[in-house]
Amino acid sequence: MTQEQQDKTTHFGYQEVPVDEKVKRVAGVFDSVATKYDLMNDMMSMGVHRLWKKFTIELSGVRKGHKVLDIAGGTGDLTMQFSRLVGEYGEVVLADINASMLKVGRDRLLDKGYGGNIRFVQANAEALPFPDNHFDIITIAFGLRNVTDKDKALKDMARILKPGGRLLVLEFSKPTNPLMSKAYDLYSFTALPLMGKLLAGDSDSYRYLAESIRMHPDQETLKGMMENAGLDEVEYHNMTSGVVALHRGIKL
Repeated sequence: MTQEQQDKTTHFGYQEVPVDEKVKRVAGVFDSVATKYDLMNDMMSMGVHRLWKKFTIELSGVRKGHKVLDIAGGTGDLTMQFSRLVGEYGEVVLADINASMLKVGRDRLLDKGYGGNIRFVQANAEALPFPDNHFDIITIAFGLRNVTDKDKALKDMARILKPGGRLLVLEFSKPTNPLMSKAYDLYSFTALPLMGKLLAGDSDSYRYLAESIRMHPDQETLKGMMENAGLDEVEYHNMTSGVVALHRGIKL
């Protein structure tokens, strides 16, 4: 590692840490929460995350025979739906940088009888091990905020999209309603760590997740980042008063 790399810092929640340390810390968070991830998602969002993901699938325009990459796919919610829709001649790649999350996702999907058109790949979003112009659709759901160099990751996603392909980024964002924003802050920094402690035995990881949401770019900033990465016709849809936003860009 060069001295320049050692000197570079980035955000880990509200903390400023060396770039290489963030990767290790994020890995520690997801190693800790992997086995309880689905339960916590349901508890944290009161099940609404399923509607957010359903809208993502609908907006993707997925069809039979498509090649789909689900980055930071974790326990496989989106992969499962894509697998049904692309059919036997399509392919879905579930990719995650975290081995613990990837194992939980693989075991879950195989237990449910999926796998014939699914590949599982441990991969870093900043250096995706796929050829140029390869995928029809790429999704990253609730994962971009954990990526250290988001601009680099978005450019690599654009690289491996086919012309006409779509990138969809589903992520927590900035509430558009002041009252919702206050309620959301109260919930995130009190109820969320408490639920993490009670259900997963880990309040610190869920405090980090709340902080990482606040440090993530807002809707317009992320739109600009996607455009700078080479995507066109970038648009976003706010859901639950902007608590979550779905961005979509097309590679022309």
